[in-house]
Amino acid sequence: MTVLTVWSDIGCPWAGLALHTVRAAARSRGHELLIDHRAFPLELFNAEPTPRHIVEPEIVVIGAARPELGWRVWAGRDAAYPATTLPALEAVQAAKDPAIGGLRGSDALDAALRHAFYAESRCISIVPVILDVAAGCPEVDADALAGALARGAGRAEVFAQWYAARDTGVQGSPHLFGPHGWAEHNPGVRLAWTGDPNDGGLPCLESFDPGWAEAFLDAAEAGEGAGTGP
Repeated sequence: MTVLTVWSDIGCPWAGLALHTVRAAARSRGHELLIDHRAFPLELFNAEPTPRHIVEPEIVVIGAARPELGWRVWAGRDAAYPATTLPALEAVQAAKDPAIGGLRGSDALDAALRHAFYAESRCISIVPVILDVAAGCPEVDADALAGALARGAGRAEVFAQWYAARDTGVQGSPHLFGPHGWAEHNPGVRLAWTGDPNDGGLPCLESFDPGWAEAFLDAAEAGEGAGTGP
């Protein structure tokens, strides 16, 4: 079994790409992979919602490179576009409780929330949508999660992880930490922007090498260890 610690924001498409890549690689070779999610809340770092005009071009670039993701630009009402991902990040942390789902349940919920946002245009800012998504995850006890969120579960963890990320060298979303010191920020991606994204610049995915995930799993299997990261 390998534990991979991933710092990310659910509102970061590059994190979605990295997670999809390593999950698919692990499934294809029957590798038992547990993902320990840590919040890197972009809106707290930047003191503003993650801009839609930056996220949507990234979705287009990634979705074109990996069509199996099923991503598309937002197709819902403009008023329903998520202004915050904190409630979703909190739910993923709350789901780590063994009585709710543990690490497997937490990771299943994380994957389902990303799919709900990027593929289904659902507003993952609101708890009823989060709980409806959770109800579709067999690994998650959605009723127990509802009770936990009503008690504020996950909020303290998200803020503690935000503070920790600032102090422990986490470079951004996503930053992955595995066994024996393995660490990569936005692995496999070579990215450039045509200009300032706040002034019409667009992302250019110059290259993407999914082989990083196979190399990571090779190293993990050779070392037979569990990673904790910062």
